[in-house]
Amino acid sequence: MGGPGFWDDPNSAQKVAQELNDLKGTVAQYYNLMTSYEDMTMLWQLGMDENDESVYPEVVDIINRMTTEIESLELTLMLSGEHDHSNAILTLHAGAGGTEAQDWAQMLLRMYVRWSEKNGYNVETMDLLAGDEAGVKSATILVSGPNAYGYLKSEKGVHRLVRISPFDSSGRRHTSFAAVDVMPEIDDNVEIDINMADIRVDTFRAGGAGGQHINKTDSAVRMTHVPTGVVAQCQSQRSQIKNREQCMKMLRARLYEIEQQKQADAKTELGGDYQAIEWGSQIRSYVFHPYNLVKDHRTNHETGNVNAVMDGELVGFIEAYLKNDTKQ
Repeated sequence: MGGPGFWDDPNSAQKVAQELNDLKGTVAQYYNLMTSYEDMTMLWQLGMDENDESVYPEVVDIINRMTTEIESLELTLMLSGEHDHSNAILTLHAGAGGTEAQDWAQMLLRMYVRWSEKNGYNVETMDLLAGDEAGVKSATILVSGPNAYGYLKSEKGVHRLVRISPFDSSGRRHTSFAAVDVMPEIDDNVEIDINMADIRVDTFRAGGAGGQHINKTDSAVRMTHVPTGVVAQCQSQRSQIKNREQCMKMLRARLYEIEQQKQADAKTELGGDYQAIEWGSQIRSYVFHPYNLVKDHRTNHETGNVNAVMDGELVGFIEAYLKNDTKQ
């Protein structure tokens, strides 16, 4: 950073500065833990020397705080994937079932936004298609911050909801599905062979409530990679240029994911295990009635505190997934 011309490329410089901040944060965690350990041992030794039992509660408090920090660091150490450190592009699609499924997709969207906010991540809406009466048909958000993809990759799959529908006047129990896709935001330094001649770009007027400007200009952008049929769409920004940039980010991430999957499938043929993510093969169930339970079917981790989970308390599920993934 101290070299000549470092700030000539602001985008590159900003990434390096962010990397420095992340490394400083990790080092600071280590030194804070060492300081806490030294304080605790000194306090305990003084108490033993003076036969003073009043230090016991304070020592226990320090140990509990250290345990929480160490568990957090251990979780970070499980993120050894190539792109675990990257930002995450998370997309939700409501399943069949109309308003009920669209409401469920919006509930999941709120859950991920709350998780992101609680953990210090920045959330940017890249695309959102509102439901006909309530909820959302689909939504894409960019979660920015250290290890965002590493943590959120555990959420990829079909999520199942069982509850008494607020949209059913008869008060019947309904089952709804929503699909969650998570991709790393691919850095510009990663080479992805995209021929712009293979991309069809369509512009159109954004839908939904967006003020006077957003609905009167062709600011929304849809990009189609013709050879693969991959489609990326963005209408969250008022500027068509910004929507194009966001679209390209999503397109790069999806094409990269396709290539990675091809390589994974090739390995599977030689011997391995891969379960496709498809409707009916849910990774997690959220039961609101006749009892309260959220259960992950891959790890068997579960909790009865449904409200906490829907408010973004996902650490138990993420940790169980990463531990299980590390064993494999």
